[in-house]
Amino acid sequence: MRRLGAILKIDSLLSALRRRTGRLRGRAVAAGRRLFAGTRRRVSAGGAGGIEAGRLIWMFGSGRSGSTWLAAMMEEMEDHHVWFEPRVGSLFDPAEIERYKGQNFILAPRYRSVWLELIRELVLRSAEARFPEAFGEYLLIKEPGGSVGAPLLMEALPESRMILLTRDPRDVAASWLDANRKGGWRTQRQGDGGRRAEEFVAANPNAFVKHHAEAYLQGVGNAWKAYEAHRGRKVVVRYEDLRVDTLGTMRRMYSDLGIPVSEQSFARTVEKHAWENIPEEEKGEGKFYRKASPGGWREDLTPHQVRIIEEITGPLLAEFYPDADR
Repeated sequence: MRRLGAILKIDSLLSALRRRTGRLRGRAVAAGRRLFAGTRRRVSAGGAGGIEAGRLIWMFGSGRSGSTWLAAMMEEMEDHHVWFEPRVGSLFDPAEIERYKGQNFILAPRYRSVWLELIRELVLRSAEARFPEAFGEYLLIKEPGGSVGAPLLMEALPESRMILLTRDPRDVAASWLDANRKGGWRTQRQGDGGRRAEEFVAANPNAFVKHHAEAYLQGVGNAWKAYEAHRGRKVVVRYEDLRVDTLGTMRRMYSDLGIPVSEQSFARTVEKHAWENIPEEEKGEGKFYRKASPGGWREDLTPHQVRIIEEITGPLLAEFYPDADR
């Protein structure tokens, strides 16, 4: 009987221990879930544990507008990092989202708050994974190729700063023509894609110019919409102004963005990346560094090509280049 009583007592103690362990396990799981949810919220908000949304600087515009040059200068600044061409904006073209706006579409308008939060988290967590050293510092996202998605990116990350970099679309088209002609730098870099572009230019240069004018209108047009709607720090930078007065334009840009930079940093960076300091063998027709001469389109385009570009991009020319030849 004593043995049976001992067994029953042990069994009772084990049952009590299991109940207690179950309660502790449940509390631990709940605490873990709360911790995970809190961490997720902080990352989504760009706070502790992740890159701060307020320290993101977006650069939108178009290709061949001096974005590589400007990004290189900004990378020289203290506490700056550069994410070159993530193309995240290409995923969020508002026109495409409007096209597939049915209730079953994953980006349906009814669930806008849900997927905007996920766009935000995608950017912040991706930035954190690639630039762990950038915590507490500035991350420039050079994204001219993804400018079509600028409205949604800026809506999802309203604390971030924005640069709208523009260049006369006629010079942009002339630069793309040169890059994609036989022997041009882009045809050499792009393999089969480069050869197809080379064939396109050779067969129908006017259609090629029209294509790039339409791409300019879409990209810079959407970036302009994002700029107008953005209530945070922002600045318009024209390539032409940056070329003529690099130091003064950089000062103004950083002032508008609300980022302090020393005069010594400005002077050193502008000198280092001056056009005159690029080796001569790296500049010229067919090279990545071609002319750096605003207005060169007058020599590079036919009158018909100029008309094509002006007809398509007229609203943007009127906005950013009201005094330009028309």
